[in-house]
Amino acid sequence: MMPQQQRLSGPSQGPVGRRPVISRAIAIAESRLGSSGRVLVRPSGTEPAIRVMVEGSDAGLVAELADELAAVAGERLN
Repeated sequence: MMPQQQRLSGPSQGPVGRRPVISRAIAIAESRLGSSGRVLVRPSGTEPAIRVMVEGSDAGLVAELADELAAVAGERLN
């Protein structure tokens, strides 16, 4: 099992992936992980928040990317 980090960020206001700044941040995170991981950013189904999940082989990088994506989503959606 690969290290995984999950974060909650600010209130959800519409489709997350359609916001250019968030889309770029996701693409950068995916690029940094390469083929050894994955990124999922989506509105929560149970709370007014954005869920950020990052999984990969390097626990430090996974935590860093999860924090960065949550911060970007929080800045853009609040």
